[in-house]
Amino acid sequence: MVEPKGLEFWLFLALLLLLLLFDPSYTIQVCYVFLVDAMCLPCYLLEELHSKKIKQKTQLSVLTTLDFHSSFHLFATNLSGFCNKSSNIINNMKFVTLWVILFRVFVSMVDASDSLLSPKGVNYEVAALMSMKGKMIDEYHVLDGWDINSVDPCTWNMVACSSEGFVISLEMASTGLAGTLSPSIGNLGRLRTLLLQNNALSGPIPAEIGKLTGLETLDLSSNQFVGEIPSSLGFLTHLSYLRLNKNKLSGDIPGPVANLTGLSFLDVSFNNLSGASPKIRAKDYRITGNNYLCPSSSSLSCVNAPKVANESNSNKQVDNRHRWIVSVTLGVICTFVASIMVLVCGVHWYRSRLICTSYVQQDYEFNVGHLKRFTFRELQVATGNFSSKNILGQGGFGVVYKGCLLNRSFVAVKRLKDPNLSGEIQFQTELEMISLALHRNLLRLYGFCLTSDERLLVYPYMPNGSVADRLRESGRETPILDWNRRMHIALGAARGLLYLHEQCNPKIIHRDVKAANILLDENFEAVVGDFGLAKLLDPRDSHVTTAVRGTVGHIAPEYLSTGQSSEKTDVFGFGVLLLELITGQKALDTGNGQVQKGMILDLVKTLYEEKRLHVLIDRDLKGCYDEQELEKAVELALLCTRAHPTCRPKMSEVMKVLESITGQPCNLDEPQTGPTPQRDGRSFSFSRSNGDTREGSSFIIEAMELSGPR
Repeated sequence: MVEPKGLEFWLFLALLLLLLLFDPSYTIQVCYVFLVDAMCLPCYLLEELHSKKIKQKTQLSVLTTLDFHSSFHLFATNLSGFCNKSSNIINNMKFVTLWVILFRVFVSMVDASDSLLSPKGVNYEVAALMSMKGKMIDEYHVLDGWDINSVDPCTWNMVACSSEGFVISLEMASTGLAGTLSPSIGNLGRLRTLLLQNNALSGPIPAEIGKLTGLETLDLSSNQFVGEIPSSLGFLTHLSYLRLNKNKLSGDIPGPVANLTGLSFLDVSFNNLSGASPKIRAKDYRITGNNYLCPSSSSLSCVNAPKVANESNSNKQVDNRHRWIVSVTLGVICTFVASIMVLVCGVHWYRSRLICTSYVQQDYEFNVGHLKRFTFRELQVATGNFSSKNILGQGGFGVVYKGCLLNRSFVAVKRLKDPNLSGEIQFQTELEMISLALHRNLLRLYGFCLTSDERLLVYPYMPNGSVADRLRESGRETPILDWNRRMHIALGAARGLLYLHEQCNPKIIHRDVKAANILLDENFEAVVGDFGLAKLLDPRDSHVTTAVRGTVGHIAPEYLSTGQSSEKTDVFGFGVLLLELITGQKALDTGNGQVQKGMILDLVKTLYEEKRLHVLIDRDLKGCYDEQELEKAVELALLCTRAHPTCRPKMSEVMKVLESITGQPCNLDEPQTGPTPQRDGRSFSFSRSNGDTREGSSFIIEAMELSGPR
């Protein structure tokens, strides 16, 4: 079958032959004059642009990226200059016909140089990627594997391709890249995912990104981009995830971007945007941190907003003479071009059907936000074929393995067992919950793998393990957790739970807060993990009735007896966690020789009333702790573990008490709701009259893990 570009070429030759048959001498004369004028075409164009004082760089760069319609408009706009120089030829109808045909062939050739990849080669994509590399400053040499002599970029680092060999994903986040983003990014026509967050890229965002009509995920957050948000992003109708936050962007939010109905999430927060905010149609969006951005519903005018110079020439008056010439020219050639356009559109429509059919035949892909989708083979190689030597932990939902990806980064891979119907529902729940909950004290989901018989989740690897590991590990190769660090861990866990309870909409209940589910990063910062038991809470309800899931010793009484859970269920679990940090023991096994095995809560209540709290302290601390801080911490733990949920404090109140213990100021970014607890130690006195002293004793049973660390 003749390709579209070749079809137009043969059509041109056929028409040229027809002219030769009817009038050979005239045709030769016209071709000669036409070639002379065509050679002067760049000079005429530059002269016209210079006389109008148009920005040459912008216009010349546009010439190489415009499609046929835009190229024709530019041609018609500048036609008057050529008419003045070749009026004796333009008036000839036969020459106009020949000019239009050859111009269309020229535009087709320009368009062909910027076309998508052919399945037989990826030279154009290699050139685009190498242009991007040339504009970037690669201090850490992460792009060293990108080679201009390569014909297959699919083997390059951070590049992913479709089954047909087209580049569909660039995942270059957190790689230390600087410099600028090349406009050649627009030549990767099949790109679906572009992740460049957490780098040091600067300069404007290329408008050519608007050519990536198949783009689904775009993340340019946490860089140093300047200038306005390109309105061409409004052409990305398939875009579902757009993050431009934490840059230095100015101007207003373009209407076409705000009107993208397919957006699931839009984040333009913490920039220098100004003007009135348009109505944003995204399902979820964030615009905070833009001091001069006014809500569209606000009755106040944006008088303090800095005025951004409009660099476009849309308000310039169009020269009447040019308008008349364009109208006449369009009228003359419209009938002739119409027939050519019908043929070209027909061929393009046929080829688009072939492309759409090939997409349908590809494997089913399930994308959630900016999560990375791994193949099962990738994770199999990363974990050494899921070797038992790489097991980090086991739980009720599966086994966690340590893995090393091809980019030498370590991850934790949770392999869910029994991926039946309920497992699939659980898998999707974890994906949705964890991908939407973003906080420094919450475990971030990095990616996933979904096959017909496998469900796997990929998390960042926490080098210091869990709090349970650090409190009860037998070896002493690593330093113990001192008192100040333990209180800091408790504060971090409280902040993470506070985010789940009061900043997520709808709210999220963890339902299994324990030391094994509090992980420690490289800086010993607490990271709340395991959202497998998380339950969405409708804002209108105070609790939810469901099957009891959790770890005995950490489960609140009302949850264990009635199956009703709420935010106060997590508060109870946090109170037990705080006691574990103080004693260094499990919730159901004190193991310090003072009493028999049993529930740690009963022991704490007894020793608190006997004012013998020094017996509780973990022996590994060797007496290095503050007695007043110990008393406040124990009183807080007893408040959190009261029998009736309404008597327990909120996590916001818990966090304030911990801040008073650690001496850290209140974080203004965290929600501060509810009354502030008194910081006097006596205000937290625990009395037998509240009925808690003996109620907890009914839950002294053998330790039984209903779900372990995942």
